[in-house]
Amino acid sequence: MPIVNRIAEFADDMRTWRRHLHQHPELSLDCHQTAAFVTERLREFGVDEIHEGIATSGVVAIIHGQGDGPVTGLRADMDALPMTEETGAPWASTVPGRMHACGHDGHTTMLLGAARYLAETRNFTGSVALIFQPAEETIGGGRIMVEEGIMDRFGISEVYALHTDPGADLGVIATRPGPLMAAVDDFELRLTGRGGHAAHPDQCVDPIPCALAIGQALLSVPARNLDPLKSLVVSLTTVQGGSATNVIPETVYMAGTVRSFDADVRDMAERRMREIVAGQAAAYGLTADLDYQRNYPPTVNHADQTRFAAEVARGVVTTVDEDIAPSMGAEDFSYMLEARPGAFVYLGQGVGASVHHPKFDFNDEAAPLGASYFVKLIETRQPLRG
Repeated sequence: MPIVNRIAEFADDMRTWRRHLHQHPELSLDCHQTAAFVTERLREFGVDEIHEGIATSGVVAIIHGQGDGPVTGLRADMDALPMTEETGAPWASTVPGRMHACGHDGHTTMLLGAARYLAETRNFTGSVALIFQPAEETIGGGRIMVEEGIMDRFGISEVYALHTDPGADLGVIATRPGPLMAAVDDFELRLTGRGGHAAHPDQCVDPIPCALAIGQALLSVPARNLDPLKSLVVSLTTVQGGSATNVIPETVYMAGTVRSFDADVRDMAERRMREIVAGQAAAYGLTADLDYQRNYPPTVNHADQTRFAAEVARGVVTTVDEDIAPSMGAEDFSYMLEARPGAFVYLGQGVGASVHHPKFDFNDEAAPLGASYFVKLIETRQPLRG
């Protein structure tokens, strides 16, 4: 695969960076050590501007090219997951209960590799904005960075990102125009009746039958309230109630997630959930407290930028698929794509343990490919004028 020669020369450095990041995972917005490591490297590379403390621990670095031109944003996420690692690798997490199980250590490394090359060569017009983002896995650091004004502040006209894919061969790049990943909403529900002795149910208001009815009704929403040609997932993932065989509990707690692509489907799902919960609670004579939270919007690639990204990818890897099926997973890069045109792609790292699995590890062989892709995006989008 045609990795940029200069990037190939410092591939060992990239491996060292990535493994250091892997050993020191941080969560949510608290990526201060990671940001400090990133900033130290960026200063070594000689980037023109470093802006810290965005979305608490995010970093935006600016590299100016030669002459006037647009500003293109390249984004990498930095945060890890609250999981215990089981890889057994010499570079495994040194922080109990935390690990880089989604490849963000690799994403950060690939953007650092691109930064080093672009700062050395500057074979482009305009500028590049390197966006190192915290909290992709939790509260949406991408949303916070957009709300804090990075697009206008740095004059970003387009924005691009990638994600490692352990379900594809090394070097495959895959994407699609339009919806690529789903919107994600979460719900929590507390049903409150009247507890008591299980031998005397007539003296109680049992929340468990109501919980069972609500669960069955919720799972019927995609099958019975939705156009069969559209997509919706309603997953009830937590049900907690009761502590003994002879006790009817006072409360039952339920929680889950809703995934969709279309705004009208998203509205329908929330409306039906509220109707079901209210109706069943009334039927069973208890109270219901439903907290329904709309989180990340769908990740929607822009058509022109997706075609461009696929064309650039063909010069870096051997296989490009630009019409993959959309996924019900979610990604907070969606907020950046709402703010500016751009595209999100997957980069195959070789088939192995899935992301969010305790045995997942980023494949360091993929890092030079991702860095080369980022570099070619900039040099192709903003070429020097002959």
